[in-house]
Amino acid sequence: MYTAFASVYDRLMADVDYPAWASFYQGLLSLYGVRTGKVCECACGTGGLTIPLSAMGYQMTGVDLSEEMLFEASQKARRAGAMIPFIKQDMRALRLHRRMDAVLCTCDGVNYLPSPDDVLTFFYAAGNALRPGGALVFDLSTPYKLKSVLGNNFIGDETADIAYLWKNVYDPRSESVRMDLSVFIRQQEEVYQRISERQVQYAYPFETLEELLTRAGFGDIRIFGDLSYALPRPADQRWHIAARKPLPPEEMNL
Repeated sequence: MYTAFASVYDRLMADVDYPAWASFYQGLLSLYGVRTGKVCECACGTGGLTIPLSAMGYQMTGVDLSEEMLFEASQKARRAGAMIPFIKQDMRALRLHRRMDAVLCTCDGVNYLPSPDDVLTFFYAAGNALRPGGALVFDLSTPYKLKSVLGNNFIGDETADIAYLWKNVYDPRSESVRMDLSVFIRQQEEVYQRISERQVQYAYPFETLEELLTRAGFGDIRIFGDLSYALPRPADQRWHIAARKPLPPEEMNL
């Protein structure tokens, strides 16, 4: 995923208010006592959230599976004057040199994991990367969004120099959406470069995620609505979920 597409990703996501999203994550982290410290963002993409979180004072590390997305992220961080290490890793096999105060997985990262076993593997890896008392915070598109908003839908848009066609196919058996995206970039008058991308996202009920987090050793599990500190509403298209790695018994009574 996200190979040649990485070069145009930010242009397609230009309407996303990343600073506001980063501020919301700062609030979620504060609820778990992480107001400063070391934070790893998994599935960081081009660093749209990593860089503003770094500007808020967190010692950020970015992890992604795509070298191309990480290259874009490192270039953006350099232009912003941010010293952020970006590491190519599968988040299911997360290995860091030091324990983190928080691990994030943003922008639907969990939706790309194809099975509950993969999600559980990621939760275990995140737990191993956290210090005791640290927080795991992630967001994902809701089952409602995948089925009823993306669903079997076709989306298209065009600007002066870029256009895209986005076709979705929902599979009720696997509760997944296959997304075929074609991007056309104007090179010169009437000449376009075409970039094609296929992605699949999987729906996970909160009850499944809560069970998997518990199995991975997390506690204090909370769910929030779309950029809201309130409980989700039925038509919310995004959930934010947070959990804590417990302290050892000998520290809990101190």
